[in-house]
Amino acid sequence: MTESLPAIVLIGHGMVGQRYLEALAERGATATHTVTVLAEEPRPAYDRVHLTSYFSGSTPEDLSLVPDGFMERHGIGLHLGDPAGSIDRDARTVTTRSGRVFPYDVLVLATGSYPFVPPVPGKDAPGCFVYRTIEDLLAIEEYAKTRTSGAVVGGGLLGLEAAGALKGLGLATRVVEFAPRLMPVQVDEGGGAALLRTIESMGLTVHTGVGTQEVLTGEDGSVSGMRLSDGTDVATDLVVFSAGVRPRDQLARDCGLEVGERGGIAVDPRCRTSDPHVYAIGECALASDGRVYGLVAPGYEMAETAAEDLLGRERRFTGADLSAKLKLLGVDVASFGDAHGTAPGSLDVVWSDSRSGVYKKLVISPDGVLLGGVLVGDADAYGLLRPLTGSVPPVAPEQLVLPAGLGPATAMGPSALPDSAVICSCHNVTKKAITACATLPEVKKCTKAGTGCGGCLKVIGRLLPAAADKGLCGCFPYTRAELYEIVRTRRLTSYREILDAHGREEARGGEGCEVCKPAVGSVIASLAPVLGASGYVLDGEQAALQDTNDHFLANLQRNGSYSVVPRIPGGEITPDKLIVIGEVARDFGLYTKITGGQRIDLFGARVDQLPLIWARLVDAGFESGHAYGKALRTVKSCVGQTWCRYGVQDSVRMAIDLELRYRGLRAPHKLKSAVSGCTRECAEAQSKDFGVIATASGWNLYVGGNGGAVPRHADLLAQDLSDAELVRLIDRFLMFYIRTADRLERTSTWLERLEGGLEHLRDVIVHDSLGLCAELEALMAGHVAHYRDEWAETLRDPERIRRFVSFVNAPGAPDPTVRFVPERDQVKPDLAVLTIGGAR
Repeated sequence: MTESLPAIVLIGHGMVGQRYLEALAERGATATHTVTVLAEEPRPAYDRVHLTSYFSGSTPEDLSLVPDGFMERHGIGLHLGDPAGSIDRDARTVTTRSGRVFPYDVLVLATGSYPFVPPVPGKDAPGCFVYRTIEDLLAIEEYAKTRTSGAVVGGGLLGLEAAGALKGLGLATRVVEFAPRLMPVQVDEGGGAALLRTIESMGLTVHTGVGTQEVLTGEDGSVSGMRLSDGTDVATDLVVFSAGVRPRDQLARDCGLEVGERGGIAVDPRCRTSDPHVYAIGECALASDGRVYGLVAPGYEMAETAAEDLLGRERRFTGADLSAKLKLLGVDVASFGDAHGTAPGSLDVVWSDSRSGVYKKLVISPDGVLLGGVLVGDADAYGLLRPLTGSVPPVAPEQLVLPAGLGPATAMGPSALPDSAVICSCHNVTKKAITACATLPEVKKCTKAGTGCGGCLKVIGRLLPAAADKGLCGCFPYTRAELYEIVRTRRLTSYREILDAHGREEARGGEGCEVCKPAVGSVIASLAPVLGASGYVLDGEQAALQDTNDHFLANLQRNGSYSVVPRIPGGEITPDKLIVIGEVARDFGLYTKITGGQRIDLFGARVDQLPLIWARLVDAGFESGHAYGKALRTVKSCVGQTWCRYGVQDSVRMAIDLELRYRGLRAPHKLKSAVSGCTRECAEAQSKDFGVIATASGWNLYVGGNGGAVPRHADLLAQDLSDAELVRLIDRFLMFYIRTADRLERTSTWLERLEGGLEHLRDVIVHDSLGLCAELEALMAGHVAHYRDEWAETLRDPERIRRFVSFVNAPGAPDPTVRFVPERDQVKPDLAVLTIGGAR
């Protein structure tokens, strides 16, 4: 007679429950035990941390945390949609809602938490939702199709995620937070103020320091508004409650397990409950330090602890790091350690820039030990600062918060961290464990670092050997230049086809990421004439690949409005065209500004006004200036020989010819140019990506300049060129750059990185050392022949115009949150003015 294996029953299959199963499998426990999982939801465990990505294109399958075949390989019985209904501790059985009975030797409770809904009148009305599961999101998405506004009760982590989702669904969105600031647990007053300013600039309305008193309903009984605790009534069609969570401990209460006074199943450091046969892990558990942990990282650590204890191994969970780094509504927010400075005698080192929405605070002890910090708007340093918590940083604290260029240069990087520093807090992985690996896939497979929230990926990348993985991103093992060659030689026109055929194995069949989608979209656009693809970037699949500005062929501004920049080749414009710009600005109430690129910017257009503005401009002979795209922006010029007594060539004519030739050319980064009519250099050509200076014998061509954050003087490539020679070399230069540069790499950086530098470049495009010049010229000729103005192309097609609406479900409604106030006889965005305090 065969002796049956000990039975483990796991109640709950969320992120922590799945991590427990993986911990059992890694330790061989699934071979020595029978494992049964009872799940309430109709689908296996999925990534709740990235739940909101559903609204940006991720499918429920994309969010799944269960590898294909995992349950079958390890003999785990998974029962979906049939949650545990009761526990009989004496008989050691669990009875499900359907009446099935499962015996256990070891029971693990991973029931998670449930959303807290304030007990206010109207909370159960149609139109009220919580934000916790995929099913919640599906319900919100369906209801929002016929609504125009929404409100979120709660301004914490999940509340701001929910607000972002409602905004993404096209709803005018407001957030109501009872605390005096947003994210009160994670950020301090200064950080909350910076976050508030940035979120309000996106068009969301935020109420802090007030609660929800009542949900108002209409004649049909559905949500019509909210009454706040200050007596204010606000209109809304939909309410999402995200006011915190509570441990799901009812099963434990019903079977007599010990629970905390304020909830949570009491466990010891081994994650055992008051019954030694029962464990509790994750958000349902009250840890031995008296806390219920709502973050996934402590839950994972508890799962590991319970798995180890099951096998008789020594491990304890006595508390966890609550550090977190998130991107909420596009804003980076991070906090770590003693973020609020509660330690006696602690000091604050603060950098605050309310204009850019950046707030950084480090909490330092009197003897210089880093205790914690808050980062809002720029959290790039989080991966380095969090592991340094509890030690004296190797550089002065102010150097860690000051923007580059405002303080002494510091070369501090991950190499300065001790081997014991925890780099991935989700899986408690140290620097030593990461540096034992050679590639990012190896790190993920062997340590799981980088597979949780993703906040550690940048530091992991800097810890790995330089040549370990030069792939564009986690989706592609190839550089941008290599992908360019793949697309060109195989004549691929579909991002999906490229990803499935040439992406990393784990990325195939997925949705890609925010790094590779616009990069591949740019490659396809730049090769469109050769590939036979549409050059219009908003056609079909191409539309989903574009960056924010390209989505509407205009530059998004801080209050949710857009700027319109018509092309003015060479800076030359007739009086009649100047009048048209003035009339358009007047009629649409736009703010006007002359730019450094010799153009006129029109600010303050709503998205639904863009086609109307373009129509007026196109009728007058204007076209898109591509200020929104990674493409040629402008070719500046001085007045040259025609007017200036020092000029030796017609710089205006040349600038116009060059701008009209290269307009719309998609590139790895923006391109700027200028033409000066003499060596006095009034057009500042030597600070441009390609600049031209007239000589008595022709033109000198300079390349690789940059006048931006990292200025670089351009290098002289060739001199005394004829018009035809000049154009031919620029054609070759631009196409060689587009072919070989990395994503978002300016020509200045590219030229410095290029092996052999300027001399190699000269050999390739002047002396044709690689035999590429004819091909590069043909590529440019194709671009010139197939150029079409994107504004005019949009206006010709009613279907293309349909995308330019503030609200998909209310096409004729303007965005009421885009508001302006007068200033200096023009308008400016109506934004809340905040006063942010400094250090204590």
